[in-house]
Amino acid sequence: MVSDKTFWLSTPLAEMSAAQWESLCDGCGLCCLVKIEDEDSGEVYNTSASCRLLDVETCRCSDYENRLSKAPMCTQLTLDKLAEMDWLPETCAYKRLSENRSLPAWHHLVTGDKNSVHEAGFSAKWFAQSEEYVHPEQLLDFIIDIDEK
Repeated sequence: MVSDKTFWLSTPLAEMSAAQWESLCDGCGLCCLVKIEDEDSGEVYNTSASCRLLDVETCRCSDYENRLSKAPMCTQLTLDKLAEMDWLPETCAYKRLSENRSLPAWHHLVTGDKNSVHEAGFSAKWFAQSEEYVHPEQLLDFIIDIDEK
């Protein structure tokens, strides 16, 4: 459990404990959306198809501890990898704090309510569907702009 209720205001990302780092996740599930990379431009597109391990109702991984071995496309978010993960949504706490921006007003660390991300409409809960139900050849039809969701 994170002891300081406003730790993110005074603790740089590089100095956060593992518990503090993990608590930054707002539970939106947007990073669990299947991505498509344009081989020519290198641009990464999000789709409305989600990783099969994402519980779309809660927007939490159904097997977080084993996700990296069970979902080959899963990438562990670390401070070292943050800069290259430019496909993260503008609302992502990790991205915002790394850019010296504040957490969104609806973030659970601000509101004290883990459902506030869903209530504010900034989660995959309202549109994602498991990749199990999408044929790989149809993924292009599922491209979305998550910053417009």
